[in-house]
Amino acid sequence: MKDILVHIDDSERCTARLDIAIGLAKTHGARLTGLFARTESHRPSAVAHKASDQLTQARDAAKEKFNAACAAAGVKSRWWQLAHGEPGHVVSETMFCARYADLVVMGQTEPKSKIVPEEMIEHVILHCGRPVLVIPHTGNFPTVGERIALAWNAGKEAVRALNDAKPLMLGAKAVTVLSLRGPSDDGSSAMGEVPQVDILDHLAACGITAQAERLAGEHIGKMDMLLSRLCDLGADLVVMGAHGHYGLSLKRGTGTRYVLGHMTVPVLMSN
Repeated sequence: MKDILVHIDDSERCTARLDIAIGLAKTHGARLTGLFARTESHRPSAVAHKASDQLTQARDAAKEKFNAACAAAGVKSRWWQLAHGEPGHVVSETMFCARYADLVVMGQTEPKSKIVPEEMIEHVILHCGRPVLVIPHTGNFPTVGERIALAWNAGKEAVRALNDAKPLMLGAKAVTVLSLRGPSDDGSSAMGEVPQVDILDHLAACGITAQAERLAGEHIGKMDMLLSRLCDLGADLVVMGAHGHYGLSLKRGTGTRYVLGHMTVPVLMSN
C-alpha cells in the first residue's frame, strides 16, 4: 500500500478523513494524493463546465490546508483537482482517478448535502476496481485498523476485500472474522465434497492471527447484527465486499447500501 488517494472538498468532515489518510500514509510509507472534487453551486458554471469563482476559492483554500497538513506530518504528497463541478463530471472523474491508487479514502455521504453527488461513493466503490475506505460523517476515530472486523461470506467480493485489507490486517492488534454464511453453505456442491476450507487457516498462512464468529439472521437483519457486534468488539474498521447490480448504483435494499447508510465505524469496501 504505497499510493493512497483521499477525496478532498470543503466540508467540515473533510479534515477528519484527511487526518486518517495522512495517518495511513505515514504508517505505510505511502504517497498521499489529494483529489479536490465537489459539485458546482453556481448552476450556469456547471452547465458551461467551468469553475465558478466560489468553487475556485474553495479549491485553493482546500489545497493550502492539504499541503500544510501533509508537510507537518512529513508525508510525501501531490495535489489533483477536477476542472469543474458539473455533477456527472465529478462522479465519473473521481472514479477514474481512484483507479490510480492502492487505497481510496472517502467520506460517508451526509444527509441532504449537496457538496458531492449522492451516488458518488457507490459509483466509485463499484467501478474503480480499488478498495475504498469510507469514513462516517459523524464520530471521532483516533485509530483505524487496530481492531478489524471482516464480514465474511466466501463470495467474490468478500475475497477481494480480504485481499485488499491484508496490509492493514498485518498491523492490527486484533482481527475478528464475522461469518455471514448460512448453515447450508457447508463446503459441499453438486460436484461432490470439496476439501475442507478454513479462512482462519488462510489468514494464519499470511501471518495474520484472527478469531471467528458466526452471525445468524438473514439479509438486512444480519447487517444490523453486524453493526451491533462491531460495538461489542470495539472494532475501529470493518472490511466487507460491496455487492451491486448492473448500472451505476447499488441495488436498493442490499446489505452494502444499508451499511453505507448506517455505518458507525470506518468501512473498507471492495467489489
